[in-house]
Amino acid sequence: MDVMLKLMHNLALGLILAISILAPSTTFAAGQAAPLALSAEQQQAVKRISDYLNSYQSLKATFNQVSPRGVLTSGTLYIAKPGKLRFDYANNPLLVVADGRWLTIKDRVREKGDQFPLSSTPLRLVVSPQIDLLAETNVIAFDSHDGITSVTLQDRKSNIGGYITLMFDEQLKQLQQWVAVDGKDRRTTIQLSHIEFGGKFDPKLFVGEIKREGQP
Repeated sequence: MDVMLKLMHNLALGLILAISILAPSTTFAAGQAAPLALSAEQQQAVKRISDYLNSYQSLKATFNQVSPRGVLTSGTLYIAKPGKLRFDYANNPLLVVADGRWLTIKDRVREKGDQFPLSSTPLRLVVSPQIDLLAETNVIAFDSHDGITSVTLQDRKSNIGGYITLMFDEQLKQLQQWVAVDGKDRRTTIQLSHIEFGGKFDPKLFVGEIKREGQP
């Protein structure tokens, strides 16, 4: 992997590892997180987030992303369940696409990149037709104040590590912010705005082909 592609890969890696925001006083070492014993009230809060994720089949939103190095990028997020997702970065050749089976990170100009099984990444939680966070993740941190619930999760099916904390606005009933945190505590902050639910998207949006060596 050359230097430019590696830099682009690192920009997106946090997004793959988690969709999360950690409380400022909370840190986790890789492999050391233990699940919490949740109260009935906390379980209901997690269930509300599951219900939200299950309430839509497609959405479009604007996102702003801050990389672990403080680089600000923005673009458009598309989700079409089951299994399809696209982070379309503005003024940046980086593209992150899930086609239902594979998650692709690529340089749109050079047509180079990497692919991962979608089922092995925490992004599957966002594009699954139905998700039960209590059953499919370990809750390793929980916080709720001023109408915002922040739940840090570890996907039981993921084999690449990372933590997932979802920041949920209880009044608006919407997911407001994500921060990706990998095993080395590198964080990628993502804020969502202008969320539009429903609608159909061109299937070509979710094609993530990569040219291999020897291909014309």
